[in-house]
Amino acid sequence: MSGPEGAQDDSALLAAARAWLAQDPDGQTRDELRSLIARTEDADAAARADLASRFSERLAFGTAGLRGALGAGPNRMNRVLVTQAAAGLAAFLIERAGDGAAPSVVVGYDGRRNSDVFARDSAEIFAGAGLRAILLPRMLPTPVLAYAVRRLGASAGVMVTASHNPPDDNGYKVYLGGDDAGSQIVAPADAAIAAHIHRVAEGDIGDLPRSVGYEKAAEPVIDEYVAATAAVAPAPPGAAGLRWVYTAMHGVGWETLARIVEAAGYPEPSPVEAQLHPDSAFPTVAFPNPEEPGALDLAFETARAVDAELIIANDPDADRLAVAIPDPGAEGGWRMLSGNEVGLLLGWRAARAAATRTAEGTDAAASLACSLVSSPGLEAIAAHYGLGFHATLTGFKWISRAPGIVYGYEEALGYLVNPDTVRDKDGISAAIAVLGMVGEARDRGETLADVLAEFRDTFGAFASDQISLRVEQVSEIAAIMAALRAEPPTRVGEAEVARVDDLAHGFEGLPPGDVLRYHLADGSRLIVRPSGTEPKLKLYLDVRAATEKKARKRLAELDAGARGLLDAVL
Repeated sequence: MSGPEGAQDDSALLAAARAWLAQDPDGQTRDELRSLIARTEDADAAARADLASRFSERLAFGTAGLRGALGAGPNRMNRVLVTQAAAGLAAFLIERAGDGAAPSVVVGYDGRRNSDVFARDSAEIFAGAGLRAILLPRMLPTPVLAYAVRRLGASAGVMVTASHNPPDDNGYKVYLGGDDAGSQIVAPADAAIAAHIHRVAEGDIGDLPRSVGYEKAAEPVIDEYVAATAAVAPAPPGAAGLRWVYTAMHGVGWETLARIVEAAGYPEPSPVEAQLHPDSAFPTVAFPNPEEPGALDLAFETARAVDAELIIANDPDADRLAVAIPDPGAEGGWRMLSGNEVGLLLGWRAARAAATRTAEGTDAAASLACSLVSSPGLEAIAAHYGLGFHATLTGFKWISRAPGIVYGYEEALGYLVNPDTVRDKDGISAAIAVLGMVGEARDRGETLADVLAEFRDTFGAFASDQISLRVEQVSEIAAIMAALRAEPPTRVGEAEVARVDDLAHGFEGLPPGDVLRYHLADGSRLIVRPSGTEPKLKLYLDVRAATEKKARKRLAELDAGARGLLDAVL
């Protein structure tokens, strides 16, 4: 922008950048910001655009906490933003506690760039505000932090992680204790915390009290998580000799999982050495997400070399799990199971165990839960065994709160198999449960592929797929959702739309959410929603048929129809 108005805008932008620079304690982001300021002053259009991107808005704090690219400015993840978030959370917890005892917060962090720095900053701010602050002793998986919140009776927990996001991202995830039982935050807590953060952001972080008087969590907390998770599925006799491959995807899962595998009695895996230890550069993957194409290529290579029967992968903070099995019909002879396939097998396992306890009178209110975009197959399992069922909004902040939950999952590789230990997705306990299923199948002379076939014979063939549209501006997603609401489709491909559920204002007990659910006349289902963590629009496709072949055919037809619907509103 040129002329007096442009000069005025640049003046305000530069003033905001200089004010941020004055309170930034990080040498790297200070240098970064100084360079952008100087280049903007020299009329560098690219620098000006970059500076505007960083200061035109602020990373929003919501139920997913904070997540974004590392860098200077309020629209990036950095020490200033994290310090403001910690101070705002501290103020919220003090307000929530009232005149009771001082709140306590446990803080964990993974191996991403600056995770340890953000964690220590947070612990110092919490301690400076008069809270009991407890820092986990080293980089550890997210499920260990979630466990520690409950085990230590903490008022809240913070995990510094961007999970499976790109390498240059980081994030700040918040859990609440007390009545929230260690689950992630939901409304209205998110808005209340955000309001406190905004009040803190009006001042200078240099004025906030800090203290190095925080505690380090004792090793028994981690030992107890290991013991509780090993008890999820002690190795059956059939596990002896199991050949399996493991990758930590350059994350923090291996140290903890290795201890649990040994404690539970399973044979050691053949590791993907290049991905086994934390590396914030994630050098072997473009996206450290097992769902992304190519992410498991090294695992497949290792599995072929050792003639493995199974691949297990965690994402970098080990709260998600991916599973792959041999498949002669797949390229390279291996196939990754979908989140729904794994989720339904684990749900079947949990349902059988819960039904046994219910028959014995020890688990009368047991229920299964999944996000509403996950496969309808879990509801069929629950009905088959006479258990309760809950469909929730996406995210384990909702799934973990389902009444009577004994198991929950979401199709994005998230599984809650041990709710008495962790009220969040846990890729480590889910890995142990999968190893248990494989060991039991081997007892019978079967494979995990045989178990999948048995599931289809019992419940029918469920097939699911997903279409993701990545956009440059989040506003594009809002425009698409608005267009679909303005002119609801009457058909998706050749199938008529029998019913549309718009969750914008809540639906059948579900809280409001930006979700459109289309029930088709042929029994298929299409769900459209924005991603909660990335600039993506997601379409979820679900069908059910008598056979796998028929389900695949129906799914292909639904995929074509969904893409046509998307093309019509783009």
